[in-house]
Amino acid sequence: MDKITIESIFTGYPQASRDCLIPILQDVQEKEGYLSRESIKQIGEYLALPASKIFGVATFYNQFRFQPIGKYHIQLCRGTACHVKGSAKLLDTVRKMLRIEPGQTTKDKLFSLEVVACMGACGLSPAISINGEVHAKVTPKKLIAIVEESMNMEASNVRS
Repeated sequence: MDKITIESIFTGYPQASRDCLIPILQDVQEKEGYLSRESIKQIGEYLALPASKIFGVATFYNQFRFQPIGKYHIQLCRGTACHVKGSAKLLDTVRKMLRIEPGQTTKDKLFSLEVVACMGACGLSPAISINGEVHAKVTPKKLIAIVEESMNMEASNVRS
């Protein structure tokens, strides 16, 4: 994120103090997609806090990311209901298929994978979300089809 963009976020927090840290981190991630080293440094300068403190707070909360997400951000639920219904097999399937681990993005920046504790879709378990669209009662076969559909959409966009 460039300095001008991050400074526009700071204008929403005049006389900001340490109490504003989490909302500022949320706003930066909303704009940037993740928290970069540069943005953490700039936030530290603005709040007069060491970058290590900001990083410490950000790593405490699951909501913050430190890597850019892919065009297709896959969230895989590992809550109790999803676990019981086979989400571990889904995780293995997507890891093998995309060759990434949770928290990573594919080299082509198309897919990223995030494991979440609960999506609140227990009645639909096992569930995944891609860019906020929830897919219910997902099987490994269905997961492969969903990911392949996204790949095919990208391939057809490239040809167009």
